[in-house]
Amino acid sequence: MTQVTGWQDGAFLSQIEEFGIRPSSVYRNLSARDLERQAVERGEGTISSTGAITVDTGMYTGRSPDDRYIVEDDMTRDTADWGKINRRFPSDRFDELLARMKDHANGKDLFVFDGFAGADPEYRLPIRVINDRAWQSLFSSCMFIRPTGRDELESHRPELVVMCINDFEAVPERDGTGSNVFIIINMSKKIVIIGGTKYAGEIKKSVFSIMNYLLPDRGVFPMHCSANIGKHDKDTALFFGLSGTGKTSLSADPARMLIGDDEHGWSDNGTFNFEGGCYAKCINLSREAEPEIWDAIRHGAVLENVTLGPGNVPDYASHARTENTRAAYPLEHIPGAKIPSIGGNPKVIIFLTADALGVLPPVSRLTADGAMYHFMSGYTSKLAGTERGIKEPKSVFSECFGAPFMPRPASAYAKMLGERIARHNSAVYLVNTGWSGGPYGIGRRISIKYSRAMVTAALTGSINDSPYVHNDLFNLDVPTMIECVPPVILDPRNTWENKDAYDVTADKLARMFVENFAKFTGVPANIAGAGPAPRGDGQGSR
Repeated sequence: MTQVTGWQDGAFLSQIEEFGIRPSSVYRNLSARDLERQAVERGEGTISSTGAITVDTGMYTGRSPDDRYIVEDDMTRDTADWGKINRRFPSDRFDELLARMKDHANGKDLFVFDGFAGADPEYRLPIRVINDRAWQSLFSSCMFIRPTGRDELESHRPELVVMCINDFEAVPERDGTGSNVFIIINMSKKIVIIGGTKYAGEIKKSVFSIMNYLLPDRGVFPMHCSANIGKHDKDTALFFGLSGTGKTSLSADPARMLIGDDEHGWSDNGTFNFEGGCYAKCINLSREAEPEIWDAIRHGAVLENVTLGPGNVPDYASHARTENTRAAYPLEHIPGAKIPSIGGNPKVIIFLTADALGVLPPVSRLTADGAMYHFMSGYTSKLAGTERGIKEPKSVFSECFGAPFMPRPASAYAKMLGERIARHNSAVYLVNTGWSGGPYGIGRRISIKYSRAMVTAALTGSINDSPYVHNDLFNLDVPTMIECVPPVILDPRNTWENKDAYDVTADKLARMFVENFAKFTGVPANIAGAGPAPRGDGQGSR
């Protein structure tokens, strides 16, 4: 007989049995204190001096994109964007692997989080996350939307189940996986199975992928972005970008309320967070530069792969385990966070890129056509540690600023964005938080202080008071003056000691844009022509 600890009712135990698992004990929606205690007693982690539990995710300290699959069936066969990112997995092999995973879980202690993905009640998805680690259940409690009371929990009927069993591994020769690690998403059954890795980011990103597939059919544009809001709904802002570009840091603004730091939907009602918490990179975190995040790391939060010094004080400067150190914490840990995390239609949209080549302007204003071009391109640099094998920044094009999590073709999401920009007259800016004065290894990362000043100018509209110059190579309108920003850095060529090297590198990036965009077919000429215009001879831009 399964023993249930925590919030329980007859329906819950029946649901567990119907799912096909028979654990010895189930800990359901325990409090943060109880989960922390369980994690410490089970040897899963250590309480840091901040009060947050600190854990080591073992061999895998980032996502495993090559081990992520989507089940191919009648629902997904003609609707998923199959390829290197969205890999096909046979439905019969999924069923076999799930059955063995359930057998492996029988007789063990399991932790269950029941809650929701989606802050807007009209579009939220009831979810259940099943783990064999207490700290991962605390992670889920941080990241997803928690039930507001006993009645909501007792009536919970999950429409999506994520089963993450860390010590269950695939056998590639038998299961058809690429390694012992697997993240397999079954859209039609709404089940995700994860094994062989303890990296908790796989849980949140699998739920994001499900939402990104389901919501377009309901007229909701799913977005890999953070969001914040001023004093009224009409002052909502979105920040698109891949991990490490500044979504979390730049949206945590003491002058504005945070809606969310990573995953949102844009419906006819406005914008809403998919999650109930934040998952911030914390390498080199400082109280001076990011006070909101610094203070959010306390009891109820989870630190992943952060080195602890004497007295269990977190050493955020250390990358002994990985560059991809992380902190997960509830949205309520951010002062003035918007609860429920719902905003209006965005007045300002910011595309964040971390250009490791050091040639893009730190801020540019985009036309409507330029916005579509750069959204489809999704240029950035993957930063060290965010995925297995990434040791230093690598220039990439990630459609929709989130290709690893977008199961449908990029054109489907781009069409939704374009319609909404036109309907709501949103202003769009491209902000480069990458390198200045040279490429990675020579130049320096643009100061977050300056990036904040540029974002603030865009949000307040003061950026429009500046004169603009047109960058012919990148086809961008660039301001020449922004308060609290040295004018010299607004033109990246000025920051390079070797101007000829800048010209050659800039032309190289412009050609990379053109070559990447050529893969899109049927794109209107006004959008295709809104991107960079390289000389094409490889000899530089001037």
